Amino acid sequence: MNLQMNNISIEFPGVKALNDAYFEAETGTAHALIGANGAGKSTLMKVLSGVYTHHSGQVYLDGKEVTIRSPRDAQKLGIQIVYQEVDTALVPNLTVGENIVLNDLAANKEKSFFMNWKNVHSKATEVLRSLQVHLSSKTLVSELTLAEKQMVLIARAVTTDCKFLILDEPTAPLSLSETRELFRIVRELKQKDVGVIFISHRLPELFEICDSITVMRNGAYVIKEAIADTSTKKVVEHMLGEKLEEQFPERQAQFGEVMFRTKGLSDGGKVKAVTLDVREGEIIGVAGLVGAGKTELCKLLFGATPKKTGEMMLKGKSLTLSNPTDAVESGIAFVPEERRKEGVLVEETVVTNLSASSMNHFLKIFSFLDFKKERAKAEEMINVLGVKTPSTETLVKNLSGGNQQKIAIGKWLISDADLYIFDEPTKGIDVGAKKDIFNLIAGLAERGKSVIYASCELSEVIGITDRIYVIYDGQISKELATTTTNEEELLYLSTGGD
Repeated sequence: MNLQMNNISIEFPGVKALNDAYFEAETGTAHALIGANGAGKSTLMKVLSGVYTHHSGQVYLDGKEVTIRSPRDAQKLGIQIVYQEVDTALVPNLTVGENIVLNDLAANKEKSFFMNWKNVHSKATEVLRSLQVHLSSKTLVSELTLAEKQMVLIARAVTTDCKFLILDEPTAPLSLSETRELFRIVRELKQKDVGVIFISHRLPELFEICDSITVMRNGAYVIKEAIADTSTKKVVEHMLGEKLEEQFPERQAQFGEVMFRTKGLSDGGKVKAVTLDVREGEIIGVAGLVGAGKTELCKLLFGATPKKTGEMMLKGKSLTLSNPTDAVESGIAFVPEERRKEGVLVEETVVTNLSASSMNHFLKIFSFLDFKKERAKAEEMINVLGVKTPSTETLVKNLSGGNQQKIAIGKWLISDADLYIFDEPTKGIDVGAKKDIFNLIAGLAERGKSVIYASCELSEVIGITDRIYVIYDGQISKELATTTTNEEELLYLSTGGD
């Protein structure tokens, strides 16, 4: 079956998100849809899946024009979408089986006051078995990993007559083994004549699993090519509209005294006896694979989880952090991995987000907020960060992922912290936005700030840091000077190599 979208245009307040966009895909293939943050790819797929309805243009299936004005319309046509934020589409207190057949339960197709739970779990188990996903249909979704939740959503999609399955940044939260399992399922779906549409910024993965690729820029179609006929470099240049430059900034690293130090730090669970230090003007990396304990360590350093053993010192003074407020007051800033859940206030404006961590900077007498000063500082930060937004009053949820990440970083630049902790700061953002963020982080180090950069993107850790701590199973397995190591060694150590 052929899918075609012609002349798709859509506007939001102050933004033309799509401008006569074109897209085409076939069942039985995997098709990559990529572009810089704000290029319109997610918006185009939300039009296709019936989330956005105020668009113009036409959608065709096998040459016949169809009308999609709701998610239900899309599902009836066999179009399903699995979003990056899988938790928003699942009910945690229901079982796997109940979540898989949730659409049927909501529609109550049997029109009965009584639910045949045996049939529910039998149907769910059959779908899971067909995908070779080894989950019990009676397990609560709240007990699943992110990867398992993603499998539940894919299983839900294929309970219907799914012709096209859209996966939005599907590998972002997954480990290497989980990604391989997802690709196995994608290959099985292709054999069942399902068309899989991948939205992703991880180009090597797209070249491994996809048959063709469409590039978008500034809300418009740029090019469609067979994967076999293009290269990563050419694709990036299509995305940016210019030649690919060096991603990582050149730095003249100058280090001062030790700013921050931990000794034997543990949380009683995932983090075990971590000892590290970072100097003024230094960027240290915490490199490890998904599940190694990077995020748990970052949250422990920020006071978001309680310390069980060990000590922390900032500027030579012992730190006792009962909560993140204590960390902020001590001069520690944290940009978390899950930016939409923890890093930004998606339902608030750009100006509110940028001032959220430093409200005391904008108070007048009797603690009234100086709105003029707040807005002026927000406009300054928007220019410094290169945030693409119609105004300071735009809701953050309407910005692209890369611009949301810049906001998450920008709010801490105003607070002027001593130690900045970044957990997977480039997750789900394009190469152009990555370069901006690398420049921001390098700029912090040049100002004498200390930076901890935690990531499973080993090439980025090599490119931006001065020293690297490799974390495996919650412990620091090795400390390395960045100039003396490479990705192969980091990967070897990250998988438990000695």
